[in-house]
Amino acid sequence: MESLNYKKDPEYSGFSSSPDEKHDAAPAYDDSDRLSLGPDMTEFNQLGFWTRNGLTLESFKRRKGPIGNLNATMKPRHLHMIAIGGSIGAGLFVGSGSALSNGGPAALLLAFGIIGVMIFNVVYALGELAVVFPVSGGFYTYSTRFIDPSWGFAMGWNYVFQWAIVLPLELTVAGLTVEYWNSGVSVAVWITVFWLILIIINIFGTLGYAEEEFWSSLLKLIAIVLFMIIGVVLCAGGGPAGGKYDEYWGARTFYNPGAFANGFKGLCAVFVTAAFAFSGTELVGLAAAESRNPAKALPGAIKQVFWRITLFYILALLFVGLLVEHTDERLLGSGLSDSQASPFVIAAKDAGLIGFDSFMNVVILVSVISIGNSGIYGGSRTLTALAEQGYAPKFFTYIDKSGRPLFSVIFILAFSPIAYVGLSSSGEVVFAWLQALSGLAALFTWGSICLSHIRFRKAWKYHGHSLDEVPFTAIFGVYGSWVGLTLIFLVLVAQFAVALYPLGGDPPSAEAFFKAYLALPVVLVFWIGGYFWKRTGWLRTHQMDVTTNRRVVDWDRINGEKARVAAMPAWRRFLHLFF
Repeated sequence: MESLNYKKDPEYSGFSSSPDEKHDAAPAYDDSDRLSLGPDMTEFNQLGFWTRNGLTLESFKRRKGPIGNLNATMKPRHLHMIAIGGSIGAGLFVGSGSALSNGGPAALLLAFGIIGVMIFNVVYALGELAVVFPVSGGFYTYSTRFIDPSWGFAMGWNYVFQWAIVLPLELTVAGLTVEYWNSGVSVAVWITVFWLILIIINIFGTLGYAEEEFWSSLLKLIAIVLFMIIGVVLCAGGGPAGGKYDEYWGARTFYNPGAFANGFKGLCAVFVTAAFAFSGTELVGLAAAESRNPAKALPGAIKQVFWRITLFYILALLFVGLLVEHTDERLLGSGLSDSQASPFVIAAKDAGLIGFDSFMNVVILVSVISIGNSGIYGGSRTLTALAEQGYAPKFFTYIDKSGRPLFSVIFILAFSPIAYVGLSSSGEVVFAWLQALSGLAALFTWGSICLSHIRFRKAWKYHGHSLDEVPFTAIFGVYGSWVGLTLIFLVLVAQFAVALYPLGGDPPSAEAFFKAYLALPVVLVFWIGGYFWKRTGWLRTHQMDVTTNRRVVDWDRINGEKARVAAMPAWRRFLHLFF
């Protein structure tokens, strides 16, 4: 196949599928039914203010036009904040406590650092794919297009159920977090309140999700920066007089009780917590399909991930490890559901900082609600994409006039009442199994993104294209995706070892194994189901489609930006890679 030279109507002057297109030249062939100019916003823009924002009965009527025609209302500031702080939640603020207890401060940094390197490469690979193909359902559709439609089916449904399960978990954590203040009100009441809050946010559709994520992410980032500043002061001995940190503290926790706990097995045990903490990072690629200009907004957002990993995970956890001993019994709370086991809260309490522990609990509360909202967004968009390709019932393609995938959102919200089950006498058992279902699911999604990127590059070259035709490329190319894929495999192997031989010297058991590794058989069941449904297998290079839904981009603007960057001094070009 020759390199595409497709020219659109005059109103789209300057937009083409090739960077070298001459605007007065005839197209090599007409492929207009496959290339995409993005969502048609004509009908949406003609609606009244209240209908556009989902606040009238008219807004619930079906939108005209092709299925999957979501809004393009996200702004660059939304994408940037979703990338840098969108999925920071209970995994970091609370789960890091059990991780510290299991592995020690050095293992905590090492495991999160390794997962961070993995995520860095995953998100850049996703960014390259999402700029070229900013379609609803994102990474699931890439697996279908470049790996195997059956595997794509498995990844799509795995992702839907991952978020459908995370939603009641986060509602339960939110309800239990309020108990920190001994409110005396039943946790079930708080679960209901937070459920209603999420419903109200989602009435506003894409813009509701984007604005909530922007402001909640801003609060989370402010809290982490404040914690790090306070951490520097406390380590230097600047704590309140008579308190734990009123003299030079330094790195004594790395010497006593020590940098590692439970040896290599302890390090392996931290990986799954780190993976859970980074879950949702890929949502920035999903959100790209609902932004006005993905080729312009997404690259800048992707670059924020570097700072998110280094500043808001690694540095924050460094101070966690410096300030809290891994032998502290308060870390042994009930996993992700007990905010009092948060090392951030414990450090604030030990420092005698009046009110800061309550402030951190407010941040944790906002964070878990934010993750619940992300679950509704990610799960519903992926379910809609599954329905569009015939992998889910057709009624899930319903998109109303305000741009909400209505039945998909309702489906994900319908899992919320599971949160009440967690309050029963057997609630902890149910909670543990739900965590087991969602724990490793993200690793399979990330691995599929890396493999899709590797396969895309191969198909792109096979069909006669060059990287000059890709508006945004991964910083380390396919090598970065191979590194990411290799690290994902090693983490799965490490978690398999911990599943067989749990910490504490307990003998191997089927229950312990499946609580740690339940996501694998679930994915395999979906994969087998997808194969028998569609009867498709591994795609050959010539079968991979690099044209359908490929976004037409403004090459004049992109080439102008490339020329501007090329003219910069070397140090400026280096900084541009990360900003």
